[in-house]
Order: sequence, then C-alpha cells, then structure tokens
Amino acid sequence: MGLVEFWFVAIAVLFVGYFVLEGFDFGVGMLMPILGRHADPEVGEKRRRAVLNTIGPVWDGNEVWLITAGGALFAAFPEWYATLFSGFYLPLLLILVALILRICAIEYRGKINDPQWRRWCDVGIGVGSWIPAVLWGVAFANIVSGVAIDENKKVTAGFFDLLGPYALLGGATMALVFALHGAVFIALKTSGDVHEDAVKLAVRLSIPAAVVGGGFALWTQLAYGKNWTWIMVGIAAASLIAVVVLTTRVREGWAFVFTTLAVISVVVLLFGSLFPAVMPSTTDPAFSLTVDNASSSPYTLKVMTWAAAFVAPVVVGYQAWTYWVFRKRISTAHIPESIGLSLGRSA
Repeated sequence: MGLVEFWFVAIAVLFVGYFVLEGFDFGVGMLMPILGRHADPEVGEKRRRAVLNTIGPVWDGNEVWLITAGGALFAAFPEWYATLFSGFYLPLLLILVALILRICAIEYRGKINDPQWRRWCDVGIGVGSWIPAVLWGVAFANIVSGVAIDENKKVTAGFFDLLGPYALLGGATMALVFALHGAVFIALKTSGDVHEDAVKLAVRLSIPAAVVGGGFALWTQLAYGKNWTWIMVGIAAASLIAVVVLTTRVREGWAFVFTTLAVISVVVLLFGSLFPAVMPSTTDPAFSLTVDNASSSPYTLKVMTWAAAFVAPVVVGYQAWTYWVFRKRISTAHIPESIGLSLGRSA
C-alpha cells in the first residue's frame, strides 16, 4: 500500500470514527423530545436533562473527528476537497448551520431558567441532529453513485439533482440507524424509567432500521460494490438483525456493539465501493476524480504521515480516557432541581 492508498483508508477511518461517535450524539438529539415526554412538566424536564447528559461530556470531542477528516481531506486530496465542497456547497452548508444550531442549543439551554427558552433550545437540538443525519446519508450516496462533473473537475449538478431515490434512501438509512444507535446508547447510559423507555424505543426502531438499512446496503452492493464488499453487506445485515434480537432481550451492551458494527460496515461498504475513485463523474468517466489524480505530492503525504503517527495516538488515548471517566449510568435522580450550568457540560 502506497501513501495515496494509505490516506484514502485513513480518511475512511476518520469518517468511521465520526459516524460511530457522532452517530449516537445525533440519535440522542433526535430522541430527546420523545423520551422527555411526561405528564408532569418538572419530571419531563428532568428526563430531557438526563438524556442530554448522556452525551454531555463527550459530544464536542466527537465532532473533532469531522474536523480532522476535513483537514486530512484538504491536505491529502485537495482536488477531491475542492470539487466536493464546491459542488455540494448547499447541503454541506446546511449541515454546518445545523451543527452550529445544535452546539448553541446545547451550550445555552441551561443559561436561562425559562421553560419557553428551553423548549426552543430543544427544537434546535432536534433540528441540528436530524438535518445532518439525513444530509450525510444523501451526500455519501451521491459520492458513491457519482455526480455530473465536467473536464474542469467542477460539479455541474444542482441541489435537487442530488435528491434521487438512491440518495434519499441513503439519507433515510443514516437517520434511522443513528436514531437506533442513539436509543441503544441512551439505554446503555441511563437507569430507571428513562432506561426502560429507551429500551422500548430501541425495540420499535430496530426493525425499520434493519429493513431500510439492509435495502440501502444491498442496493449499494449490486450497483456499485466490489466482490469483497459483500462481506460488509453481510456484516451490516447480521448486525442489524442482532440488534433486533438483543434489544428485545434488553441486552443493551451487546446491542450497542452491534449498532456500532453496523455503522462501521456501512461506511466501509461506501468507501470500498468508491475506491479507486473518490468522486465518479456521470458526465464522462474520464472526468472522474481518483486517488491518483486528486492527491497531493508524495512529500506532502509523507509529512502528514509522520505528523499523524505522533498525534493520533495521543488524541485517541485522551478520548478513550474521557469515555472511561464518564462511564457511569445516569438517572433522573441524579438531576438537581436547579438548572445550574449548561447541560452540555454538566447538570
């Protein structure tokens, strides 16, 4: 494996990390209004705070994977970066705005002791979770299937050209799998009535996620996959079926392992189907961007490799330590009466 191939794999690994970790963050944001419902407004508020606090210490660290992936993409494959970010400008801008909205809503939710303020912040958290989940699926489905690219490496397709059946199925898959991933994570990280309701919700979400996700994986494999990516289809299907069984048996620990495995296998399937192209052109295959014609110079890749060898273990080790420190379960009994500090940090 040369440095070009190594950095293609490295970027795939970064997106795997982002979708696995940020995936359950999105799921928590999607499901917070549902799991926060209660006849007593005070109890409902405590439930929402307990759900949000499951990701409180880690959500901002999880977003670092996206920043790192974007930086690696820019440095290792500048042509890919330029074509992708210019051609997918509107969906990527919507993702960015939604992420900013979610960040502000999480950080400022507890700053004002007012039910209406918190209600609007909850809307921001929900919108900031659903939109990126759907649009990431749409974007990657289009990257794999190809878009109209001219001889100048410019995407000529418009926004609505990106909303074909395969892309919309990709968006639905990401949203459902992330929602299931989040429900299982909440069940894993909570106790009491919130835990019980999260388990029930995970059971209800597991079947549609398995059906839609399985359909998307099969379509991807039949239309764009390689011989070896059948393995990823099998792993994704087996993982989603296992989640259906495990959630009904309230084995949330193993269920989370398999939702994680499902996310990993789908992302590997997408990148494996894409290689050696990085952005196929539907206008003319000769206009497609590949790992060879979109990469930086060998010297640049070499410097990046040495830098990553020293920095990556430190970052991964620190984040693993963070998860270990905040490994305990949360319940509404742990939520104090006062709003306190920002719920994104502590409650």
